[in-house]
Amino acid sequence: MSKIRVLVGTKKGAFILTADGQRKTWKVSGPHFAGWEIYHVKGSLADPNRIYASQTSGWFGQIIQRSDDGGRTWNTPGSSPEELKSPEGFPKGESNKFVYDGKAGTHKWYDGTQHPWEFKRVWHIEPSLTNPDTAYAGVEDAAIFKTTDGGKTWQELPGLRGAKGHLWQPGAGGMAVHTILLDPKNAKRIYVAISAGGCFRTDDGGKTWKPITRGLKSQFELPDPDAEVGHCVHRIALHPSRPDVLFMQKHWDVLRTDNAGERWTEVSGNLPTDFGFPIDVHAHEPETIFVVPIKSDSEHYPPDGKLRVYRSKTGGNEWEPLTKGLPQKDCYVNVLRDAMAVDTLDKCGIYFGTTGGQVYCSANGGNSWNAIVRDLPAVYSVEVQTL
Repeated sequence: MSKIRVLVGTKKGAFILTADGQRKTWKVSGPHFAGWEIYHVKGSLADPNRIYASQTSGWFGQIIQRSDDGGRTWNTPGSSPEELKSPEGFPKGESNKFVYDGKAGTHKWYDGTQHPWEFKRVWHIEPSLTNPDTAYAGVEDAAIFKTTDGGKTWQELPGLRGAKGHLWQPGAGGMAVHTILLDPKNAKRIYVAISAGGCFRTDDGGKTWKPITRGLKSQFELPDPDAEVGHCVHRIALHPSRPDVLFMQKHWDVLRTDNAGERWTEVSGNLPTDFGFPIDVHAHEPETIFVVPIKSDSEHYPPDGKLRVYRSKTGGNEWEPLTKGLPQKDCYVNVLRDAMAVDTLDKCGIYFGTTGGQVYCSANGGNSWNAIVRDLPAVYSVEVQTL
C-alpha cells in the first residue's frame, strides 16, 4: 500500500507526518531543528529519501539541512566533522554560503530609493525532477541559486536579477523568490515568482529570464498599467500534464495563463475575496484548483471568521466553498503561500497548514477535512510525498 509523508516547516522547527494510503491515522515526528524557523522542507522526486530543509535564524543565520533517509537523520552538507561536533551546534559549512554573483548592485527600497542587495534567508528549495543532488533555492533578497552536489555548494543564476532587478521592491513580507516551478516536459524551462518583483520564466536553463506579467493589474501599487515588473505575485502552480497552463494567486486577483505566462486572465469569479496566498492544482484533474481566501491585505484572516477552502472544477471563475470539518466561526488564522500541497493518490489528498498550528487533510479531493495535528507552531510550509 502507498504511504504518505507530509513535510511541515514551522516557526519553531520541522515536523514529519506519516500515514498509510487510507490517511486516517498519523504519526508525528519532530520537532526537528527545534526553535529554528524552518521556511521550507521538500523531498526529491528522483529519490524520496532525499529531503532538503531551509533552517534559518535571525541570530545564527542560514543553514541548509539534508536528510538521506526520509527525515530520520539530518546533516549539513559541506560542513566538516569538527563543525558538526561544535558545542554551539550551529555548523557553518559551505552550504551556508549564498553569495551573489559579481557585483550585487541595488534594488528599490520601500521608499523608492535604491538599496543594496543583501542575502537574508532561503525561502524555498525546489529539488530537480531527475537528480537528487541538484536543487534550486529561492532566496531573500530575491535571487535563485543552484546546487549540483547535494547542497554542499550553491551558485547564483544571475540572469534572473538581470531582468530589471533594479526595479524590484520588497512587499510587506520582504523581497524573495518564494515559488520555483520546474517544467516536467522541458528541462530548460523554469518559472519563478517574487514578492514584489513579479513572475519570470527562463527557457534556457536559467541563463536568461523574461518577465511574464501581461494581463496583471496592480493599479494601487504600480501606476504604470504596462509595468513588466513590480507585481506582488503570491503563488503560482501548474499541473505536470500541461505545464504551459499556470494558475496564480496574486495580491488581489486569481488568474490563469494558457500560454506559459505570455498573457494572464483573471478567474476570481464568485470568490468572497480574491486576496489570499496559496493556490494548488488537483493531482488528476488539471482544471480543478484550490485557494484559501482571506479578508484583505491588511486583515489576514478568513472572511467572517470562517475557514473555507474554495475549489473550482472549471479552471476558475466558478468557485464552491469547502467547509466540512473546518471551523466555521471564530477562526482567524492565515494560510501562507507555501502551506498547501496535494498528493497523487486516488482519491487525491489536499493538505494545508495554518498560522494557528493546524495541519488539515482532505482524503477526498476537498469534500471533507480532518486535522492531522492542531497545536504546532505557526506553519510556514507544507509539502507532500506519495511513497
